[in-house]
Amino acid sequence: MNQAERQRQLDAAYARCRAIAAEHGKSYFLATRLLTPDRRPAIHALYAAARVADDIVDVGADLPGRDPEAELLAWSQAALAEVEAGWSDDPVRLALVHTVRRYDIPLVHFVDFLAAMTSDLDVTGYADLAALDRYMWGSASVIGLQVLPVLGTAEGVPREEAAPHAIALGEAFQLTNFLRDVAEDADRGRVYLPEDMMAAHGVTREQLAARQHTPGFTALMKDMVEVVRRRYDDAAPGTPMLAPESRDCVRAATDLYGGILTEIERADYRVLDGRVSVSKPRRLAVFARRLTAAQLARVRVTIAHPKSRSSTGA
Repeated sequence: MNQAERQRQLDAAYARCRAIAAEHGKSYFLATRLLTPDRRPAIHALYAAARVADDIVDVGADLPGRDPEAELLAWSQAALAEVEAGWSDDPVRLALVHTVRRYDIPLVHFVDFLAAMTSDLDVTGYADLAALDRYMWGSASVIGLQVLPVLGTAEGVPREEAAPHAIALGEAFQLTNFLRDVAEDADRGRVYLPEDMMAAHGVTREQLAARQHTPGFTALMKDMVEVVRRRYDDAAPGTPMLAPESRDCVRAATDLYGGILTEIERADYRVLDGRVSVSKPRRLAVFARRLTAAQLARVRVTIAHPKSRSSTGA
C-alpha cells in the first residue's frame, strides 16, 4: 500500500470516529469543537473505540445468537496487536492505533478499560462506593488518563500533576451517566448504585427494575448527586493545568455534564420515568459562551509560539 492510500484510509478512519462521536455523544462532541483541529480527531478516536467496545457488551447481550464475551475478546486482542503493528484494516481501530502511537498513550490504560468492559458481562452490582470506584478505574479513570496526553498540559506542569484531576473528571462524567441511566441499566440487569446506600434508603433492585419511584429513591439520588458533585470539585483544579487551548473544551464538557445533574434535580430525581437530558438550546448556549474564549486562547498560543502549530496527521 502506497503512502497516498494509507493516508486516504487514515482520513476515512478518523471520519468514521467523528461520525460515531457526533451520533452517540452529542454533548461530548459539541465540546470537542472547542479543541484545536489537530486534537479533535484523536479525541473522536478514543471516544469511538470506547463506544464500540461498550456496544459489544450492551448491544450484543441483547441480541440472540451473539456471544459478546467472545466478540469483545477478539476485538480487544486485535486492537492491542494492531497498536504494536502500527496498522489496522478496521477503521475505528486504525484511528485508535494512530492516536495511541502519536500521543504515546500507555497501552495499560486500554487493557484496564477492556477488563472493565469484560466485567460488565458478569458483575451486576457493587457493594459500596469503594467497589464502584474499583470498577470505574477501568471504565472511567483511565479514560481521563487516555485523553490527558491529547489535551496537553500547560508549560511547566508535568502530566503526573494533572493526572489525579483527569481521573476525577472521568469518574464524575461516568457517575453522572450512571444516575441518568438507572432505568436503562436496570433493564440490562445492572445496577451502578452502591448497594449499602440503596439499603440505607430502602431501595431494592426489584424496585429499580419495576421503575418504582419511592421517597427512598429520591433520598438515594440526592445523596448520589452530592457524591458526584464532589468528584467535579476534585477535578476542577486540573483545568488550569491543561494547555490553554484545551481548557474551554473541558470547561464546556463539565458544564454540560454537570447540567445533567441539574436536570435530574429539576425532574425531582424521577430518572426511572425516562431519561433526562440537557436541551439543545442549553447545549448551544454553553458552546457559544466558551467559543470566544477558546478562539482567544488559540490566538494567544499562536502569538507566543508561532511555530508550534501542527497538522492533524489524519
